[in-house]
Amino acid sequence: MKRIAVILSGCGVYDGTEVHEAVLTLLALQRAGTQVQCFAPDRNQMHVINHLTGEVMAEMRNILVESARIARGEVKAIAELNVAEFDALIVPGGFGAAKNLCDFAHAGTGMHVADDVKQVCRAFVDAGKVSGYLCIAPIMLPQIVGAGTVGTIGDDVDTAAAYTLMGGQHQSCSVAQVAVDTTNKVVSSPAYMLAGDIGEAAQSVDALVDKVLQLA
Repeated sequence: MKRIAVILSGCGVYDGTEVHEAVLTLLALQRAGTQVQCFAPDRNQMHVINHLTGEVMAEMRNILVESARIARGEVKAIAELNVAEFDALIVPGGFGAAKNLCDFAHAGTGMHVADDVKQVCRAFVDAGKVSGYLCIAPIMLPQIVGAGTVGTIGDDVDTAAAYTLMGGQHQSCSVAQVAVDTTNKVVSSPAYMLAGDIGEAAQSVDALVDKVLQLA
């Protein structure tokens, strides 16, 4: 039975993990007969967004605690992630990937991937293990993996340009396609960067999960 680590970044598309993408990922992995463990950074998220109004709220929330909403409590701090115990890694998207795992949302091409996230994600590459990134999460790949890393965020011109400017090799994809960096065993798919509804998001997630498990 393959063991898959999933890194979450909170709960909610505007300030954490995109909930549909996370749930669809967990469902696809369960249907494939894998064993899954969720992880998340144990620190405060960038900010909290009222998902009804889109406004910033005057409160702070912990990324790990919020991620537990999606994982039904079955989530561990990212510091506990031992790469040797897993066959693959998947990182769903949502603005949390661009706000809490890295700072691309406000720093653009001057972004930095959080040290704990970069260390763990890079360890999968160094160990020759496959990793998958959904939606906006692939924007971290040039910093995690290195220059020339093949990845996709779909076909958004500005984000693709940012990916390329940071040293990555962007590959335009439709919602149900994946980009594969065969050298580094990295798979990426657009999900809600392109998906118009949960059905299309499911196509994207399923394609990525299928490829990740094939390579694993």
